[in-house]
Amino acid sequence: MPVEIAGHAGFCMGVRRAVEKAEALIKDGVPSCSLGELIHNPAVVAGLAEQGLENIHSPEEAAGRRVLIRSHGVAPDVMKALEHTASEVLDLTCPFVERLHQIVRDGSADGTPVILVGEPEHPEVRGTAGWALGKVFVVSTAREAEALPEMEKAVTVCQTTFPVQKWQEILAAIQTRVRHPESHCTICSATEVRQREAEELARRCDAMIVVGGRNSANTRKLYEICRKQCDRTILAESAAEIPPAFANIHSEMIGITAGASTPSDLLKEVVTRMSDMENKDLTPTPEEENHKDFMAEVESTLVRIRPGQTLTGKVVQITDDEVCVSIGYKADGLIKRADLVDEDVKLDDEIEVEVVKVNDGEGNVLLSQRNIVNRKAWDALMEKYEAGEYVDAVGKEAVKGGLIADVGGIRAFVPASQLSQRYVEKISDFVGKEMKLKIIEVDKQKKRVVASRKAVVAEESAAKKKEAWEKLEEGIVIHGIVRRLTDFGAFVDIGGVDGLIHITDLSWGRVKHPGDVVKPNQEVDVKVLSLDRDRERIQLGFKQLQPHPWDNAVERYPVGSIVTGKVVRITDFGAFVELETGLDGLVHISQCATNRINKVEDAVQVGQEVQVKVLGVDPEKKRISLSIRQAIEPEAPAAEEAVEATAAADEYEVVATEDSVAEKFAQAADEAAEAAEEAVAKVAEAAEKVAEAAEKAEEAAAETPAE
Repeated sequence: MPVEIAGHAGFCMGVRRAVEKAEALIKDGVPSCSLGELIHNPAVVAGLAEQGLENIHSPEEAAGRRVLIRSHGVAPDVMKALEHTASEVLDLTCPFVERLHQIVRDGSADGTPVILVGEPEHPEVRGTAGWALGKVFVVSTAREAEALPEMEKAVTVCQTTFPVQKWQEILAAIQTRVRHPESHCTICSATEVRQREAEELARRCDAMIVVGGRNSANTRKLYEICRKQCDRTILAESAAEIPPAFANIHSEMIGITAGASTPSDLLKEVVTRMSDMENKDLTPTPEEENHKDFMAEVESTLVRIRPGQTLTGKVVQITDDEVCVSIGYKADGLIKRADLVDEDVKLDDEIEVEVVKVNDGEGNVLLSQRNIVNRKAWDALMEKYEAGEYVDAVGKEAVKGGLIADVGGIRAFVPASQLSQRYVEKISDFVGKEMKLKIIEVDKQKKRVVASRKAVVAEESAAKKKEAWEKLEEGIVIHGIVRRLTDFGAFVDIGGVDGLIHITDLSWGRVKHPGDVVKPNQEVDVKVLSLDRDRERIQLGFKQLQPHPWDNAVERYPVGSIVTGKVVRITDFGAFVELETGLDGLVHISQCATNRINKVEDAVQVGQEVQVKVLGVDPEKKRISLSIRQAIEPEAPAAEEAVEATAAADEYEVVATEDSVAEKFAQAADEAAEAAEEAVAKVAEAAEKVAEAAEKAEEAAAETPAE
């Protein structure tokens, strides 16, 4: 006898919750009652009554007792009445019915009419109607919907156990009467699945048995659905109601389903009854041997579960707070929304879950998806820890002593000392920041992780430094970024290592501070002047990549030309005038004015712009002789020019030597020696050849009156 049981036959989540809660409360000895039959199943109601749960019909009967609100729910006025009479009110309203109440209340808050599709006398429908704040119309057929008055707008909902196909037919009729309908399909998802499975099963079977109470709307609808697909369909409240000759038990396919108010024990009784009928009437053939004990067969299909076990189940019901999953156990499992990884889960989706508790105290199996994800994330984290790999993390919370970071769903603590290579003043700056961490300590039992960002930065910095040193050679030009300035130069990052541009290598001219030439974070091209790999020091040059001011100086400043410059330094014997950066010329004191002066400051001041005449340019010795006087009076006595030119040359050498000493000691020594030799030669030659002319020139200069 092939027998097939519908996958979602029997108690739904809301009914099972109500029954198990009632059974638990009865045991504590507090006088309790339920307003109306707790569920629509005579056997279950009778069993609860024997245990002491009386069934009452009005709030007044609850005086002094604890009252249970059944899964169908009640109207707000009934709830208020119970709160005044009962010692305690325990609301066991189904979550789907609660959602229905909320939609009706919110949708009618502005007086909008409510159209409630369902059976007018059903307790759920009566209770829901009480939540409307405006007019309510209850319809159960398409014809009744067509008879509704015309309305501008209305909120349309339906009884949670109403047949889906019938709801769609009635909804189409309502849309012809309401111009702007607001429709909500409030049918319980478990009911929809149960009805769909029953319809498909009845279509394949020769006979159908629908188990449940006759006063249950849910069970009657199942019976009606199955009867349309299979003529030989019966509704049985118990196994004893199944006729002995109901079906040809050795050749026909028999299907069994049960309403939402049918307990699993009653369903098993029906299966056992069919098994007994088979054993009594027939000797099983070898092919039928597997069907000897249907009770054992049903039990064998139920999986054994334990906390921590991972299972694959199918989503059969979804509420605002929970998701119900069929896991092949005698009770479905519940997942809190907070424990869902994929919050967009849909009905009939197969998902992987972990058993948290086999019984939460109310008969429910508690499940979790997040535990599985966390366990997989932990295993992956441990693999990276053992391999010494870095992990990606995001800063989540600044706490005392450090930072809490999220590493793929695992909390990791980063001590403040491990956040950076430098002192961190504000740990909160790392909150929300993505970072790489290295796991440095793990407590596997407590699943605690300590990580370091500092170690990652140090290792990456060392790797970059090594790579950078391998590429460096003296004389190459490399791109870098100015990182910081000091009084003696600028430090430049050249790809993982820092090099120094000394202040004397920043410009061909005089530089008071590196900030006059470069700025922090400025990108620059620099030349590698020297490398000290042992001490990890790099000397860089910036001016070496700039044009030398003495290049083509003779062409740019021809002798006899008059140019403009700025006085940059004054000595006792003259003034140095900057023609351009790095290119200075000397104006001898005798050439500073058209008349004789005792001090250079009597003629010019530092910072003053002056016009000068170029008297001579020596690019090899890097000397330029200038004259302010001749720029004003081009004609000057030849003898005086000769004497003054000689004196200027001598003094220029001294000044140039002093200036060079200030810049570079080595170069100054060489230039000083050369200048001394040249000065001696010139003096000797002048003494021999122009002694007499010199004496006359000095006398003439003394007799010239000062202006």
